[in-house]
Amino acid sequence: MIFDWHFAWSILPQLLRAAQVTFAITVASFAVAMVGGLPLLALRMSKVEIVSRATTWIVDFIRGTPLLVQVFFIYYVAPSYGLRLGPWETGIVALGLHYSCYMSETYRSALFAVRQGQWDAARALGLSPLATFHKVIWPQMWPVLVPIGGSYLVYMFKDTPVLAAITVRELLQVSAQIGADNFRYLEPITLVGVLFLAMSLLVSYFTRVIERKVAIR
Repeated sequence: MIFDWHFAWSILPQLLRAAQVTFAITVASFAVAMVGGLPLLALRMSKVEIVSRATTWIVDFIRGTPLLVQVFFIYYVAPSYGLRLGPWETGIVALGLHYSCYMSETYRSALFAVRQGQWDAARALGLSPLATFHKVIWPQMWPVLVPIGGSYLVYMFKDTPVLAAITVRELLQVSAQIGADNFRYLEPITLVGVLFLAMSLLVSYFTRVIERKVAIR
């Protein structure tokens, strides 16, 4: 089969609209993961052993099971227990929850990367634990958080095709439909690969820019 440039240009607008869906779901899920990772970190570092152990088990369980299984559970099983979410909401919750567990580990690594002397110095200056974390520790965590968080964002872009299984019309779902309608898969699948690569490279570029700014600060 020879690549048909005319057909590729004709389907490009449809794929670009689908790419907007992929981008929106990824960004929303990443925001959920960034926020969700913090309470998971706090619970895991709790001085109450049962809370710490339970949180550790939950994080390990979610990280150790496939994302697709979690998507199916939320979309098909959770309604039996009163939680009904649409395809978009399921995708955002599943991706956000899955990667919030990874982000909690990233936060923990960044936190331990800050020397204990920083806590001691802030305490000697009379800062409260909350003020110490906000004004002293948190800014020093960013050089560790930015590159790893950027990598997770790229991974999330590449995981969105999983949501095609629950009828989310993201990039891969639309390309498969175009291929089935026209009996041509070379052009749509090739364009999907190019669009995913472009989005990943764009995220990687901005991650490096932010990483340099954080390092300079």
